[in-house]
Amino acid sequence: MKTAKSFPTNFLWGGATADFQYEGGFNEGGRGLLSRDFETNGSQANPRHHTLKLPNGKVITPRSSFILADDVPADVEPVFLADQYYPSHQAVDFYHHYKEDIKLMAGMGFNIFRFSICWSRIFPTGEENEPNQAGLKFYDDVINEMKKYDMEPLITICHDELPMNLVLKYNGWASRKVIDAYVKYAKTLFEHFGDRCRYWLTFNEINAVRGFGPTGVRKADGQARYQAAHNMFVASAKTVKLGHKLIPGGSFGAMFAMSELYPATCKPEDMFHHLQERRENWYFIDVMGRGYYPSYAEELWQRHGFEKITIDPDDKEILKTGQLDYIAFSYYRSNITKKGDGWFNVGGSANPYLDKTPWGWPVDPLGLRYCMNEIYDRIQKPIFIVENGIGAIDQADENGYVEDDYRIEYFQQHLSAMADAINIDHVPCLGYTMWAPIDLVSLSTGEMKKRYGFVYVDMDDEGHGSLTRTPKKSYQWIKHVIETNGAALE
Repeated sequence: MKTAKSFPTNFLWGGATADFQYEGGFNEGGRGLLSRDFETNGSQANPRHHTLKLPNGKVITPRSSFILADDVPADVEPVFLADQYYPSHQAVDFYHHYKEDIKLMAGMGFNIFRFSICWSRIFPTGEENEPNQAGLKFYDDVINEMKKYDMEPLITICHDELPMNLVLKYNGWASRKVIDAYVKYAKTLFEHFGDRCRYWLTFNEINAVRGFGPTGVRKADGQARYQAAHNMFVASAKTVKLGHKLIPGGSFGAMFAMSELYPATCKPEDMFHHLQERRENWYFIDVMGRGYYPSYAEELWQRHGFEKITIDPDDKEILKTGQLDYIAFSYYRSNITKKGDGWFNVGGSANPYLDKTPWGWPVDPLGLRYCMNEIYDRIQKPIFIVENGIGAIDQADENGYVEDDYRIEYFQQHLSAMADAINIDHVPCLGYTMWAPIDLVSLSTGEMKKRYGFVYVDMDDEGHGSLTRTPKKSYQWIKHVIETNGAALE
């Protein structure tokens, strides 16, 4: 019997990861250097940074966060420093633990797993004529292992990264040369994995990324960012069109950071600022989900200090014919905004009515339901929640076991809100892949102590530890929720 919290019979339950935070094996299997490989760890007090060398030998360390991205000089050379820790090199070593990890995911009842393919593992420089066969074989092995447990792949083609050669040679997504390299890469993935993979994401949190690490662009100003975004829009649209041709029945989306945003007050000035602020995110979804630039695009550009971007004559038709099939998004928190606040895509001021995580992220389950309705009302395409979770400090016992009731409470509330959006509001939702099923390195701070998983990984902030995997208390809880298809949330 269907209950208020039950989900559709074909609902997709799973988890999500990113290669440079999870995979490791950076110098194995022919993998090339990645734009994230020169990014250090950090903390709330000490932002992550890149390690780069100028022609005169001086080492510089520009900040790498998309929130705190610094400009990078044109003539730098990336370098590894002996006294720095680079989390992408080992991550939590899915490269050697994939069988164990997939079995653990299957043990929770997952029927889908979202992971990103490392571009430089397939094309080490991004410009090879033929793909790296060892890289293809690794992902073949991963997908074949998933198939043993009837688990579908949801593949992110580009998760905030690109081969370092494309960064240094072309200034990353500032160049249309990278569009061609990306489409060639995506075509290879479709031809090789398309018979086993229905669900694809062209980009991750495309509305939030900027700067050297995520986009390979040396300038972090508004014009550079939105020009890079346009080139990514074109690459996505071309890829969606190609995917429909090569994978009949395939479904193609992109992923957006869509934490909820509220006006700080009901003053008309604050309400209008909220409208404009929310457009900082709608801009990206409107272009990719509707296939054209919105009427407010020029006003938004002007707020970021420039008048226009370069759009080739054929681009408008490409965008129109390469629209997304579904809208995927991440949801972690909500914030508030008021007149006078700066323009941003993620973050904002804290909501005084909400509790916060140790990293200051407000916890707002109802905001997830709000966000689901907001997106569907606007775009009228199915949605897919592909990231949601809580970063917390877990205290493991001598056996690696964690009593994480706070995580259970978080998911109880958020999954219930998601069920309400589906069952009461009738928002069509394809599935839910939580971030991240197994502990991995945090993107924002590069820490390990900011843990998200249902499975504990024995590793510290400097990469030391046995890497032993141990299910937490929440592991059995989510297993019960999934095996009852949500009914246990009652």
